[in-house]
Amino acid sequence: MDKVKVSDKLLLSVEKPARYTGGELNSIVKETARLRFALCFPDVYEIGMSHLGSRILYEVINSREEYACERCFAPWPDMEKAMRENNVP
Repeated sequence: MDKVKVSDKLLLSVEKPARYTGGELNSIVKETARLRFALCFPDVYEIGMSHLGSRILYEVINSREEYACERCFAPWPDMEKAMRENNVP
């Protein structure tokens, strides 16, 4: 799966751009896996990361060597607007 590149200019135009850069503490990175997928939470990062059920699922799935699970969250309204204006999917 290709990652979407977001320009520095776009990131600097929103509040708290670190929400969108990835690489947060305790994230699990696997270079090889038989099955890769995303665990998508239908709210913003701060709400999703505080959701115990999602955190448990992420840990349990990634505890299996053959699976790689990443997380994704809905953008805040300022980022959503900037993404739409710049045709970022």
